[in-house]
Amino acid sequence: MTERLSATPAGVALAPLADIADGRARNFVLQMRAGRFHGFVVRQGDGVVGYVDRCPHAGVPLTQTLDDYLTPAGDLIACNWHGALFTIAEGRCVGGPCVGQHLTAWPVTVVDGIVTTA
Repeated sequence: MTERLSATPAGVALAPLADIADGRARNFVLQMRAGRFHGFVVRQGDGVVGYVDRCPHAGVPLTQTLDDYLTPAGDLIACNWHGALFTIAEGRCVGGPCVGQHLTAWPVTVVDGIVTTA
């Protein structure tokens, strides 16, 4: 079984920023020698915020549907399994079974229009 990683090296180009609609999220899976990394990026204007795709409450991926990480209003990250809600900017749980806990940040940035690991 491939180990599930919680970090990636800096400088990995993920996708053009234009491929992620403003106010939407996108899943990324990176296969590396040491194992596989699962993360997601939320676009906010010309910037992005990234998190490891793992709920701090149950240790499972946040979504059951590809790229479906946000509430219908698009203002919070939602765990589809147990209803936990997280702020986009900080990844802090503000509702559900893990209030006060945080998602694990995944450092990402935009370089020349490309979403890139930082």
